[in-house]
Amino acid sequence: MTQREQAATAFDDLHARHAAALMQQAYLLTGRPWLARRAVERGFGLAWQCWPEVAVDPDPAGWVRAAVYEYALTPWHQLCPGLRTARGPRKPSKAAEPSDGALPAALLSLPAPYRRVLLLHDGVGLGPAATAAEIEASTPATAGRLAHARERIAALLPELGLDGHPPERQGEILRDRLSGPLSAVEVTPRAAEHVRSGSERSARRTTRAAFGGTGLFALVTLVMMALAPDHSTPPPKRPLATAPHTRASPARHHGAATREQRNAARERRSAAREQGNAAVRKRLREARLAPELR
Repeated sequence: MTQREQAATAFDDLHARHAAALMQQAYLLTGRPWLARRAVERGFGLAWQCWPEVAVDPDPAGWVRAAVYEYALTPWHQLCPGLRTARGPRKPSKAAEPSDGALPAALLSLPAPYRRVLLLHDGVGLGPAATAAEIEASTPATAGRLAHARERIAALLPELGLDGHPPERQGEILRDRLSGPLSAVEVTPRAAEHVRSGSERSARRTTRAAFGGTGLFALVTLVMMALAPDHSTPPPKRPLATAPHTRASPARHHGAATREQRNAARERRSAAREQGNAAVRKRLREARLAPELR
């Protein structure tokens, strides 16, 4: 026998021993047979997906029970009209006594935390510490919820005779009565093979959806990177700031050239005048040096 076959055999045995009882408990929590069946299937399906963890758990039945209770009491059931928790049994059995239908209705009138504590302690038979551990609450808080739930049931169903008895006796009375009305409720769980195959299909769909979502996110990221501007490219270099170049107009340029020509002509006349003066001074000096020529 392979390891998978051994795991399937152990799972089927766990399902065969506890599925019917969990179906009845889920019915008391929800008041809907089909919602109870869905909760049990979801709990065992999750157990099959996490079977290596469930197989080594000290209490595999408690692991599955916690998953079933969590799904059955999920608040989002109240948001959907088809999934709302009932306020009373849908179809009481004709063979059941009147009190049998009244007890599930009284349980459904309790808040979900008190309903769960009462069912775990007085229905399943867990001790105060085990009940507190399963609901993840302190032992005093669990004891307070249990006492309040019993007081509420005693007020709604005085025919049970809970008043005037100690807590231990009240628990025994409720434990005996909780097993009575459920025997006539037709809440049959599905076969273990169907639960395992459905869990595997759900796991495959979840895996495909996860891979598909990851691939879509990667594709969107690549498209955005391709279309977005590349901010890593350095900006083009700007030329250094220089003095603004002013282009002279043709008229101004012509005026400047005329002034330069006049200045050059003036310098030429000055040079010619200096040369003439120098020639005159030279003749005067020569005349003073030669007096005989006078």
